[in-house]
Amino acid sequence: MAARTPLHARHVSAQAAMVEFAGYEMPLRYSSIRDEHVAVRTRAGLFDLSHMGEVRLRGEGAEATLQRLVANDVSTLPSGHALYTVICNDGGGIVDDWIVYRVKDGFLLVVNAARRRADLEWIRGHLLAATEVIDESDETALLAIQGPEAVGIVQTLAGSDLSALRPFASTLGTVAGVECRISRTGYTGEDGLELYCEADPAAGLWDALLEAGAERGLLPAGLGARDTLRLEAGLRLYGQDMDESVDPYSCALGWTVRLGKGEFIGAPRLRQLDPGNPPRRFVGLALGPRQIPRHGMTVRSGGEAVGEVTSGGFSFSLGHGIATAYVAPDLGEAPLTVDLRGETVPARRVPLPFVRRGAHLAQHPPRRSD
Repeated sequence: MAARTPLHARHVSAQAAMVEFAGYEMPLRYSSIRDEHVAVRTRAGLFDLSHMGEVRLRGEGAEATLQRLVANDVSTLPSGHALYTVICNDGGGIVDDWIVYRVKDGFLLVVNAARRRADLEWIRGHLLAATEVIDESDETALLAIQGPEAVGIVQTLAGSDLSALRPFASTLGTVAGVECRISRTGYTGEDGLELYCEADPAAGLWDALLEAGAERGLLPAGLGARDTLRLEAGLRLYGQDMDESVDPYSCALGWTVRLGKGEFIGAPRLRQLDPGNPPRRFVGLALGPRQIPRHGMTVRSGGEAVGEVTSGGFSFSLGHGIATAYVAPDLGEAPLTVDLRGETVPARRVPLPFVRRGAHLAQHPPRRSD
């Protein structure tokens, strides 16, 4: 049976459409994916992310262990701040991608739900001396409120001023009387906050946020909108856009690799690659209003298969189909097409992200069934 988050009863009470995801029963949508997507882009949306994993590294060897595990450099990370990083295997393939916080007693790692157990085995298999690893996932709830009104909504319930909190910084505080780690991160391309708290008071915090945000148009939002939002923002999804067969340069995450920091797992292989000419190129594609690409569809150039779609869908903000894809590195600006359910359709290369923070929605985006 699928696991349940501390907010499961709230989702069922709201008549959310529930699906199994990463071993958890999670809300796909409460109203429609489009309405929840638009709410985040123009007002605010509230997500339950309690299925994510939270792992602490403590002890005198914690930093050295983490430096060995991750491709980014945590040595200069200030207390309370976070960074995004990939974790590589010996072949340079991506084991997972994490958000890493430096906290008072060590480091807090936020890991993908589907990779939690594998990541814990990987961490424990590479621990250096004087390092303790603690899995806090089951005792932790994570709520994300995203959108232009998000910070203002949380501020009405917060016990301290949040206006000075910078992106990828965090602070300890209270929201609706609940002790939280409050961080300014997200996965939607919009401004917002993530609230880490103990599992027991999470339902009360959820209720308080929805009540406080009602007049500002806050909606609960599910996995469907989370996926359409992150795709528009050009953000990667592990298992779809990257996995252990993909190096960071090929998925345009070379900026997370710090080869000069010293040795880490995968570094010898990454040094053999040319960051400017990786084995594959990660590109954004724009299609027509009724052309909805999906993961695994073939990308062609001149009739020859040259890659495949990693993530695709309909952009509610732009009013047409969009996709990310891997293509051969030597194509230049050659025209591309996508095999779309038996039809070959043109696909225009566009820069990522597809939608930038604060961009207005198309005035009349075509509606389609979710």
